[in-house]
Amino acid sequence: MTLKSTPLNNAHRALGARMVDFGGWDMPVNYGSQIEEHHAVRTDVGMFDVAHMCVVDIKGANVRGFLRGLLANNVDKLQVSGKALYSCMLNPEGTVIDDLIVYFINEEWFRLVVNAGTATKDVAWMQAHNDKTGAGLTITQRRDGDNAMALIAVQGPNARAKVWEVIPGSQAATGDMKPFNVAFVHDTPFGEAMVARTGYTGEDGFEIGVAADKAEALWNALHAAGVKPAGLGARDTLRLEAGMNLYGQDMDESVNPLDAGLAWTIDLVSERDFVGKAALLAKGQNAQFVGLILREKGGVLRAHQKIIAANGDTGEITSGTFSPTMQQAIALARVPMGVNVGDTVHVEIRDKKLAATVVKLPFVRNGKILAA
Repeated sequence: MTLKSTPLNNAHRALGARMVDFGGWDMPVNYGSQIEEHHAVRTDVGMFDVAHMCVVDIKGANVRGFLRGLLANNVDKLQVSGKALYSCMLNPEGTVIDDLIVYFINEEWFRLVVNAGTATKDVAWMQAHNDKTGAGLTITQRRDGDNAMALIAVQGPNARAKVWEVIPGSQAATGDMKPFNVAFVHDTPFGEAMVARTGYTGEDGFEIGVAADKAEALWNALHAAGVKPAGLGARDTLRLEAGMNLYGQDMDESVNPLDAGLAWTIDLVSERDFVGKAALLAKGQNAQFVGLILREKGGVLRAHQKIIAANGDTGEITSGTFSPTMQQAIALARVPMGVNVGDTVHVEIRDKKLAATVVKLPFVRNGKILAA
């Protein structure tokens, strides 16, 4: 199978990146030291190629009403142009087709960013819903073809300052911008730039969208300004420390989002109906999504390891790693409803049962360790 590549593939290879097959995409896992890349984002600034993710523009007179019925979070929260919202898109059974960010541009244009591996499925699902509801919208994916966009995430305490240095006009457009907002900067050396104050690391920063043929020039300019390239390895340890779900690992079409710590992204209060709402109300929440810190030596926390609570009830680790910031083994996990923060549970690692403490997520945010 031929792997798909982003517009930054040549840039990664020029930097000596170790490339891997990531869901059918040829992506950099690191550029030498994954640990150094992780610490760069926590303490200074790093950048990630996220051009495998897919921008989807939905346009038309009925777009707000369409998304009101399609997404589990309520787009009526988006009343100011440029505001963004994190949401799940559910199937009728109430499980997760994908998690995504939706940006409100104007009443006839909302922009979504969806995951790489689910993009084709997502766009087909949206189009089927468009056809079914007669919404009459134009749904355009922006990852392939002449209008392709590429995304670069610049993350870390110095991320915004570096972006302002590299993209003329970006500070004026985004200097006062709060998290989960987007602005457009015109007439830059990289064409029009979408600059969103969102990210996936637990640090401040921007996700920048430019035309695909301008992405390598932007990447090289950021690199020349001292922004450290970071690969998928650091991205995973950073998001895990930040307690952020990864689609396909912490939730998917087999998982009730209420059991995956995503209740905060689901509006069950308003009278608005949406795909999957009835199923969620019927199922309710049956597990908790928590953090674990391993307290005994002799193992590493990994996905699918079994968790045993004090009363014998069981749960499962969904994502695990060794935290470079905390210097401890940590995990995200689904545990029984009766388990509380501060409890000790045991994790089955090969032939051992090792003690771990249940903690509230996130582990790390904005460079500070929050769980101990």
